[in-house]
Amino acid sequence: MSDKKAVFFDADGTICDMEKGVPDSAVESIKKLVANGHLAWLCTGRSRAFVSRYLEEVPFTGIISACGATIEKDGKRLYNNERTPEVAKLSVEILRKYGLIPVMEGADYMYYDKDEYTTDVNWYTDLITESLGEKWRPIRGNENCMHINKISAKKQKGCNAQQACSELSPYYDMIYHESNNFVGNTIEMVPKGCNKAVGIAAVCRIFHIAWEDTIVFGDSNNDLSMFEYAATKVAMGNASPKIKELADYVTTDMFHYGIRNGLEHLGLI
Repeated sequence: MSDKKAVFFDADGTICDMEKGVPDSAVESIKKLVANGHLAWLCTGRSRAFVSRYLEEVPFTGIISACGATIEKDGKRLYNNERTPEVAKLSVEILRKYGLIPVMEGADYMYYDKDEYTTDVNWYTDLITESLGEKWRPIRGNENCMHINKISAKKQKGCNAQQACSELSPYYDMIYHESNNFVGNTIEMVPKGCNKAVGIAAVCRIFHIAWEDTIVFGDSNNDLSMFEYAATKVAMGNASPKIKELADYVTTDMFHYGIRNGLEHLGLI
């Protein structure tokens, strides 16, 4: 166990908000954390293509994205677990067959059809498109050449999510979100055996970080694996009940200095 800690931060609901970006207090706190000699890793369910500018401006040591499927440090991609284009195409077909909307997430591009994935499905769809810029691609026309890590499948009224998940289970592990969360109508489909804990464990192995020195901050059910894995767990004030249950400490929410309060509580800043 060393004085140098490795802190892994979830993105949405933990250090950033889809509309408001990253609170200044969180940016300042992470700057202080790094200045104090600790490591600060982003560990997000977002695919790398969707790591928005407001996240790239935070001085992270490195980025684990797509629930552990992509790892990079200093702008260099160290690992990228992709589905084959054939599996991506099949996934779209199965999801649509059972009435779900496919949002295909890759390290370089995200693919969805704007006439299908509309603001009626998710109020923040336009914010995603705006954030992606050149990294957005339609599924239409790219059916055979999509490079994706994971999928956000959007449930609609009358869809048969259970059957879709069953048929896709050879390729993906499913993360179900609670309906009070802003991703409540989403089923995240991540590569089999891949999750945030696997990403963190890989980073620890590559960079010789002792397990005792791992700390995580999170709020939603795609953080469960890292909360089950890490030595010290901090839940945000707005976290799901399951995350709060596993936490060593529950801080305030991000707009009430949650990151700063959590890091101060741990004596890191």
